[in-house]
Amino acid sequence: MQRRSLLQLAASGLALSALPLSSRAANLEELRLDYAYYSPTSLVLRHFGWLEEAFKAEGTRVKWVLSAGSNRALEYLNANSIDIGSSAGLAALLAKANGTPIRTPYIYSRPEWTALVVPKNSPIRTLADLKGKKVAATKGTDPYLFLLRSLQSVGLRRSDIEHVALQHADGRAALEQGRVDAWAGLDPHMAAAELEGGARLLYRNVSFNTYGFLNVREEFLAKYPQQTARVIAAYEKARLWTRANPSEASKILASEAKVSLPVALLQVKLRSDFSNPQPSNEHLKALQLAAPILREEALVKPGTDLNAAIAGLIDTRFAQQLIARA
Repeated sequence: MQRRSLLQLAASGLALSALPLSSRAANLEELRLDYAYYSPTSLVLRHFGWLEEAFKAEGTRVKWVLSAGSNRALEYLNANSIDIGSSAGLAALLAKANGTPIRTPYIYSRPEWTALVVPKNSPIRTLADLKGKKVAATKGTDPYLFLLRSLQSVGLRRSDIEHVALQHADGRAALEQGRVDAWAGLDPHMAAAELEGGARLLYRNVSFNTYGFLNVREEFLAKYPQQTARVIAAYEKARLWTRANPSEASKILASEAKVSLPVALLQVKLRSDFSNPQPSNEHLKALQLAAPILREEALVKPGTDLNAAIAGLIDTRFAQQLIARA
């Protein structure tokens, strides 16, 4: 399917997105969403209480839940533990293709938040050297999918390494303790491993980092389109503030994630791009290029229509209207 056709499907939003945003808003008692150290804008939003302010008049409670990785955020969404959660783009597509009922109406960043990491004095120098080695990565996340795509680029598969499934912070600890040979890192843990532990980035490829997707449960989106739009407007406020105040945003990240300011600055100022919040052809293209790894590594059921999953995931209504009003 051509990207233009995909974008048209996403813009129409299939049946779900035909719902008018101007309809009478249903009452929402509690808004449940996540915050994550890999999403500095979520930390800024929570820090300033802008959502609480936006929903105060109607008495809606705001409940924040920490996501340790895309896998956790998507698990919470699938289990109806949260309404809105932040993940990597390819991780969101994987979840969508496997039945998690979500859509993505907003892009919170384009980060280079993952790379393949080895200890400072490791003899491993190339991707090919990973064959037969122990590599830590968190399943269902961008770092894990980054690992698979990186291996594929030199003719290796998941079966050619010994994958050690660990959550991101535990992966860093395993690397530093010598229990694994390499780690598919995630900021701010990766930045801390570099600056504080002397770790070395074996392989970087920003095009294999698949954006920060803000995902909404389809049922919530259908019932509460106006509230969803209000959340996105608050996220946009946080994005603009973060872009204008990266040093202050880094201080918030440092405090929340319990990392040093240099680590936070590396993540926010040097490895995060907050310039394009609107789901667009750029993001559809990135998912199309990344999607084959899901089929090739049998991460989705045979016959899964990944183009349909991409079109069903991206929802352009909210950001388009937000920008039109700006």
